[in-house]
Amino acid sequence: MIKHVLCFLVFLHAFHQTHAVQYTVINKALSTSGGVAFRDKIGADYAKQTLDSATQFIWRVLQLNNPGDRKNVQKVTLYVDDMDGVAYASNNEIHLSGRYVGNYQGDVKREITGVLYHEMVHIWQWNGNGGAPGGLIEGIADYVRLKANYAPSHWVKPGQGQKWDQGYDVTARFLDYCESLKSGFVAELNQKMRTAYSDQFFVDILGKSVDQLWNEYKAKYGNLP
Repeated sequence: MIKHVLCFLVFLHAFHQTHAVQYTVINKALSTSGGVAFRDKIGADYAKQTLDSATQFIWRVLQLNNPGDRKNVQKVTLYVDDMDGVAYASNNEIHLSGRYVGNYQGDVKREITGVLYHEMVHIWQWNGNGGAPGGLIEGIADYVRLKANYAPSHWVKPGQGQKWDQGYDVTARFLDYCESLKSGFVAELNQKMRTAYSDQFFVDILGKSVDQLWNEYKAKYGNLP
């Protein structure tokens, strides 16, 4: 019995090692005040821990329960760069602006945690082989940030925005509404986007066109154009 338990534990360890993601943080902006602010107020260890926590959370929200459901990502590197903007993700790398960290007024640790959650979604989400609207891609990333309770106070309120795929917080709020109509909607939408994209996916999942859903969403909050 003990032998069997030990064998199972070894198997679990090997399984975890096989599917574990390696995280690296490289601060290339240490010669700047922003790079120093990252080191002192956030730190590489906390950043790595956050990247891992974000991955686990994203897997749950997008229901990427099995390795076969996910992209084959084995390593993610976070670079702190002396650059404008906030952050971007590309080729399993996240580039964070040291200037943004250094200039942020408020709880910078909470803000950057939310930024890292957003960027990690880009590492894992499907994008319809590049065919999905950019606003939807950004909206799903902000939707996950919203669900993780890292939405900043300056985000739009539910019902605000000009169009459903406006992106970021506008689309995140709309997706949250769609999720309220059917639990697991965002996960199902993401899965459908593995190989292609079509607005028809909204009809397939919720039985209504995305434009009808947007109008009903706006009407719910009294924000019809």
